[in-house]
Amino acid sequence: MNILVKNDNHNNDDGSLILISDRFIPTRAGSNWSINFHYANENCRSPSQNHKAKDTTSDSSKDAVTYAALLRNELLGSGIETVQDPHTDERRHAVPSTPKNIYFASLSQITTLRSVVSVCVFLYSPLLHSHKLLRSPRKPARKISKIPFKVLDAPELQDDFYLNLVDWSAGNLLSVGLGACVYLWSACTSQVTRLCDLSVDGDSVTSVCWNERGSLVAVGTHKGYVQIWDASGGRKLTSLEGHSARVGALAWNGEQLSSGSRDRVILQRDVRTPPSAERRLQGHRQEVCGLKWSPDHQHLASGGNDNKLLVWNSSSLLPMQQYSDHLAAVKAIAWSPHQHGLLVSGGGTADRCLRFWNTLTGQALQSTDTGSQVCNLAWSKHANELVSTHGYSQNQILVWKYPSLTQVAKLTGHSYRVLYLAVSPDGEAIVTGAGDETLRFWNVFSKTRCTKESKSVLNLFTRIR
Repeated sequence: MNILVKNDNHNNDDGSLILISDRFIPTRAGSNWSINFHYANENCRSPSQNHKAKDTTSDSSKDAVTYAALLRNELLGSGIETVQDPHTDERRHAVPSTPKNIYFASLSQITTLRSVVSVCVFLYSPLLHSHKLLRSPRKPARKISKIPFKVLDAPELQDDFYLNLVDWSAGNLLSVGLGACVYLWSACTSQVTRLCDLSVDGDSVTSVCWNERGSLVAVGTHKGYVQIWDASGGRKLTSLEGHSARVGALAWNGEQLSSGSRDRVILQRDVRTPPSAERRLQGHRQEVCGLKWSPDHQHLASGGNDNKLLVWNSSSLLPMQQYSDHLAAVKAIAWSPHQHGLLVSGGGTADRCLRFWNTLTGQALQSTDTGSQVCNLAWSKHANELVSTHGYSQNQILVWKYPSLTQVAKLTGHSYRVLYLAVSPDGEAIVTGAGDETLRFWNVFSKTRCTKESKSVLNLFTRIR
C-alpha cells in the first residue's frame, strides 16, 4: 500500500508530498534459484555427504535438461523431441550457454499458448507437445576404461617403427614376433606356444600376419624370406624368396600374400602356385612399411618411407593413385569397413596427421593433426569409429569418431612408442605393443552394430536400383 506524507524538511518550504511504500519488493529477475539452493544445501552438508552426492549429479543434470525441454514444449511450443547429455562434447550446441527465463514469453508466444489451451482442454493427457520427447529412450553414456584389462610381458619386442610384429587371428590367437621367435597366445585359454625359432638360421622376425581364416600365419624375416606356417600343426609349409632385404609389411588377400620390403618392392604371390608365379609392384623409392587390402579385395594400399601413399588394383603393375600430402613415413593405413573407398593414413614424426581419402574419386577429404607420430590405425567393425596409436612424443592411444573427428577417449600407459596394434575377432578389444616390452589389452569398441544406414556418397551400393 502506498501513502502520501507531507515533507517536513526545514530546508524545503514548498510543502510538497512524498510517496512512501509500506513494503519492499526485491527484484529476482537475475536470480538462479537452482544454483542458490544447491549452494545452501552444500554448506549444510558434511564432506562425506557431499562426496556421496556427486554420484547422482550426472542423473540430476540430465533430468533437469529434460524437464526444461518439457516446459519449453508445453509453454512455448518449441517442439523439442530429443535432448543431449549435458556432459558430452556437444552440450554447448544442445543447451544454451546462458540461462534463459522460460516463464516469460513474447506476445506471439502468448497467443499460441492461448490457442493451445483452448484446443487441449478436453484431452486426457495434460502434455500436448512432449509425447515424443518422453518416449525417446535415454542413450547411455559411453564409458571406455582407461586401464588395460590385461598386461602381458613381451621380452625382446623390438622398438622399430618399420616392423609389424603383432597380429590377432579369427581363431582368437595372438601372434607376436619376439627376437628370432614367433609365439602364439590363446585369448581363450591364455596358453602360450612357440611357433618357430629362426635363430638356427641366424635370422630374426620382422613381421607377422594371419590369413582371413586364421589357419595360416605368414612370417617375414630380416634376410628377406617369407615363411608360411600352419598354426594348428605347428609346421612350416613353405619359404618364399624374392626380396633382397627385410620384409616389414605383410597383407593377405584370400590365398594371395603381398609382402613389402626395404628393397622398395612389393611382391604378390599365390601360396597355392609355384613360387615363380609372382607380381612385382615397383612404385616406392624407399622402404615399404605399410600394406593393407581393401574389404572388397580389389585394391591394395601401400605406404613407404618416401612419404608416399599408393593405391594399386589387382590387374596393373603401376599404381592407380598416388598421394603425396604426408611429410613423413606412412606406416599407418586402414580401409573403412563402413564406407566403400574410404581410406585413412597416418604420418610419422614430421607429419603427425591423419588424412582421409576418397579412393573412388582420388580426392582428399579431411585431415587432423594428432600432435604425435602416428604408428597404427584400425577401424571399429561395428561403429564409425577408429583407433590410432602414437609414438613421439606422447605415446598415447586415441579413439576417434568419424566423420566429426572428435576424440572419444585418450588412453595412456605405455612408456615407449606404441608401435603395434591388432583388433580382436569380435571387434571389441584391441591389443597394443611397445618398446617397453609389454602387450596391453583394452576394451575400446562396442559390440553393438550400428543399424543406421550410411548415406555417404562413397557408398555405391546404396545407390543401385
